Amino acid sequence: MTTPSIARRTVLATGAAALLTPSTGLLPARAASVPPTPTMRGGANNYRPGAPIVDRIGGGGFLMTGSVRRAGDGAPLPGMRIQMWAHTTEGHERDQRSHGATLTDANGIFQMDMPQIVPAFGQAHGHLGYDNEYGTGGFQTVFLRPLLRRSSDTTLHVEFVLQPA
Repeated sequence: MTTPSIARRTVLATGAAALLTPSTGLLPARAASVPPTPTMRGGANNYRPGAPIVDRIGGGGFLMTGSVRRAGDGAPLPGMRIQMWAHTTEGHERDQRSHGATLTDANGIFQMDMPQIVPAFGQAHGHLGYDNEYGTGGFQTVFLRPLLRRSSDTTLHVEFVLQPA
């Protein structure tokens, strides 16, 4: 007499499907919420409150890009004011001419053309900030100080995830 053979994977798949039905109350876990971006140490160094919104900083040649999303659901945040500054080939990060701000587009994306970032204190880095005092939407202030991988890099991309204030 032959006994029907059921593959192990069939048993596992059937059992898993039965356990994950609404009647058992066991459903797959939902994706974790998007955590907020913490302020980075040294991010606010040489910050100039209320720097003007500009099309570019100096002569350009280095592209700073990024996105701004809401903590929790990760929704893009349009119209957010992001300020950028750095030590560049055209000036120090403390110089007014090295600062500028831009607004995110409808998809929460921003970009700024600025002079090439050069090392300061041994590290090529930029500064970016969302300041609740000058921003819109009531989110907590966040300052970032991301490092370039190489001082010869001509782009830097950052992600802001803002926590409601």
